[in-house]
Amino acid sequence: MQQMDSATIRRTFVEYFERHGHVHMPSASLIPLQDTGSLFTLAGMQQITPFFLGLETPPAPRLVTVQKVFRANDIEEVGDERHATFFEMLGNFSVRDYFKRGAIDFAYELLTEGYGIDPARMYPSIHPDDEEARDLWRAKGFADTRIVPLAENWWSPGPVGPNGPDSEIYIDRGPQYGRDFPEGGPDHDDRYMETWNLVFMQYQTGGDGVRVALPEPNIDTGMGLERISMLLQDVPTFYETDLHQPVIMAAARLGNTIYGRNAETDRALKIISDHSRAMTFLIADGVLPSNEGRGYVLRRVIRRAIRQGRLLGIEKPFLTATIAAVIGTMVGAYPALRERESHIVRVVEREEEAFGRTLAAGLGRFDALIADVRSRGAGEIPGEEAFRLYDTFGFPPDLTRELAAEQELTIDEAAFTRAMNTQREQSRKGATFDKTAMHTMQAIGALGLSATAFLGYEMTESTGVLRAILGTDGGQTGLESGESAILFLDRTPLYAESGGQVGDTGIIASDGGIFAVEDTFRPNPSLIAHRGRLIEGALRVGDAVTATADSARRDAIRRNHTATHLLHRALHIVLGDHAKQAGSLVAPDRLRFDFTHAGAMTAAEVQRVAALANGEVLRDTPIVTEIQPYAEAVAGGAMALFGEKYGDTVRVVEIGAYSKELCGGTHVTRTGEIGPIVILAEESSAAGVRRLEATTGVAAHDYIAGLQSLVGGIASDFRARPDEIPEKVHALRDQLRERDREIETLRARVAQSAVGDLLAHAEQVSGVTMLVAYAPAGDLDPLMDRLRDQLGSAVIVLGTVKDEKVVLLATVAPEIVARGVRAGDLVREAASRVGGKGGGRPERANGGGTNTGGLNAALLAARAMIHAALNGAN
Repeated sequence: MQQMDSATIRRTFVEYFERHGHVHMPSASLIPLQDTGSLFTLAGMQQITPFFLGLETPPAPRLVTVQKVFRANDIEEVGDERHATFFEMLGNFSVRDYFKRGAIDFAYELLTEGYGIDPARMYPSIHPDDEEARDLWRAKGFADTRIVPLAENWWSPGPVGPNGPDSEIYIDRGPQYGRDFPEGGPDHDDRYMETWNLVFMQYQTGGDGVRVALPEPNIDTGMGLERISMLLQDVPTFYETDLHQPVIMAAARLGNTIYGRNAETDRALKIISDHSRAMTFLIADGVLPSNEGRGYVLRRVIRRAIRQGRLLGIEKPFLTATIAAVIGTMVGAYPALRERESHIVRVVEREEEAFGRTLAAGLGRFDALIADVRSRGAGEIPGEEAFRLYDTFGFPPDLTRELAAEQELTIDEAAFTRAMNTQREQSRKGATFDKTAMHTMQAIGALGLSATAFLGYEMTESTGVLRAILGTDGGQTGLESGESAILFLDRTPLYAESGGQVGDTGIIASDGGIFAVEDTFRPNPSLIAHRGRLIEGALRVGDAVTATADSARRDAIRRNHTATHLLHRALHIVLGDHAKQAGSLVAPDRLRFDFTHAGAMTAAEVQRVAALANGEVLRDTPIVTEIQPYAEAVAGGAMALFGEKYGDTVRVVEIGAYSKELCGGTHVTRTGEIGPIVILAEESSAAGVRRLEATTGVAAHDYIAGLQSLVGGIASDFRARPDEIPEKVHALRDQLRERDREIETLRARVAQSAVGDLLAHAEQVSGVTMLVAYAPAGDLDPLMDRLRDQLGSAVIVLGTVKDEKVVLLATVAPEIVARGVRAGDLVREAASRVGGKGGGRPERANGGGTNTGGLNAALLAARAMIHAALNGAN
């Protein structure tokens, strides 16, 4: 067996299949380009699925990929020897070309000759009913005793869709990794490691559950680069391969430790390595930290890595160093990492800083949680709250248990586990193909439709032919009034949602029926679908129809879309070329434009961006569009947007010398048609990403008119001209500040007077100064502080009525706490007399209730507790 570095293993795989007629497709983004219902790209076959389903035409019948993959369902297990979130999947695919013989021949030859693995170490597995695969492996010289029948060897994305048996190739890693070949089959991932899975997709299961043979079966294979690297580098786990070791070494240096000496430390280093790789590629592919969806998963990954760094004693931000190690290791295969390095670093730096603040907030939340538990007289922290500390504030469960133990409390472990399992289940839902989405893709593929001609750049109404109707139960020949469906025409003027621009609405009408289009979308790049409901009459496949887009809505969308191009260029001028588009929404009433930038824009910067964009509007510049080869367009200066999928030819939208972008959306013909561009807000969208919200045209005019009305009303109230409003507001602000100062002075005098009155009620109990009294209504905290300053070592309990509620506050000097008097106990007992609750630390606690008539009884109860504790202590 040859010793190979991972770069050679990757290159050998691709070159081998290229020599055998396969076209190398670059890795798809970790953000799925097709709507499969999954948050991330989960397998190499994900970008191949449209070819298998007949939705798209593959570049060749034979394909090879090295696909980036991210799976969040095992995130909690990362750190052991088997689990990872990010990895690379090597795969070869046959789209109705070769089948089982070809797949087995290729796999056997590459493993034995390309990678030098001794066939004596190989153990192929098959489905027990797959005699064809058994015979093909026999032909390679494998005895029946080495061909392992496994009932689990059947691949399917769900209850419906393409499926079939598979053949997994296990490789013996040697006796140092376990016992001899076990009875009943190999142990997964131990001595006999599953290395390559060959999936023979030869059946189709319909919605009725009936499985039929596919007339043209396909091949889908997958082999993890990390696993084959383990084998060829002869190391115990993939964390010892050259894919992980540079990152682990970087983290070990930061933590002043050595990998391989301590199991707990090693686990932390493994998690940091895996998560550093994951966050690097996720951010590079356009994912940003947030509180939902993909962004939430990324945030969890970053925070888990930070927590592991804390366990290693790394208190300062450190992930930029491990990211640098990831990029240094992977840039040869993924050159775009270097181009996006500064963006990746900015996002992670901001997230690390934010997490530091979150941890501090978590400590505050923990203190409040302890106070609540004590106020209820409980001795256990609810498991759901402990999980919230973990999930929201990043508290490792062990830290929560340790802090709870210091307070002589426990955690409801069963409830914590339930909450954890619920979250894992939700993660798994986002880590699988959505069956409904997959079924819809399959149903559309089964219609066998050719490309839809889009006429919407030139017109909003056109004639055409109704080619297909997709209802709830699949393809159908007709549609009756009231039924919902998806319609396909041979040509359409309705724009399908893409590139941030929402899909058109409108009408599809024939002589016999009217269909209201509620949304227009693309199930694949060449096909346009119209989703909606038949509101009148009937429709039949083959009908001549007229499709009409809502032209007023389309015009509003066009104005907003062209405005995004003007704003994008203005942001480059004002902030710099790093302000790249990170997302957009172009709707009829507004536009939203996300861009990469480290901090908030100043008011002056926002004003300058608006001025530049509106200046181009006033110039009434013509908009020129042209279809060009992709390479020619980019070489000519056209901006390609990150995350977009472009074909060999592209549409270039050019606005004079001001802007030039690749864009398939609809636009105005001259910038003057846009009308005023009004920036409504500039705010944070995610770590390292800012957002502009703006509006144009009629909506902008209405907004300006609303502001004029508002300003006019304020001017009338002040009895001033609009331009005098700032001066009037400043004068009013100064008056309010002066009155606030006067109020504070009066409050201080009242409090000082109250202190003198209250001090007269202080008394001595067993050598301790005690003050339990009713206080004037107001804020008790400053009053309590003044009393403590005056009395020194004392126990003080104050009660008052504020906003028709009882407020209680107690403080106990530490040396008096040692004698058995605790502020939390005093407030809890007093609050019970006024229909409320309270609690806190032994030195200071607060509480209250709604029974104002019970305040005197509450204070007497606190007083009695102090006497009992101090007299008992004596």
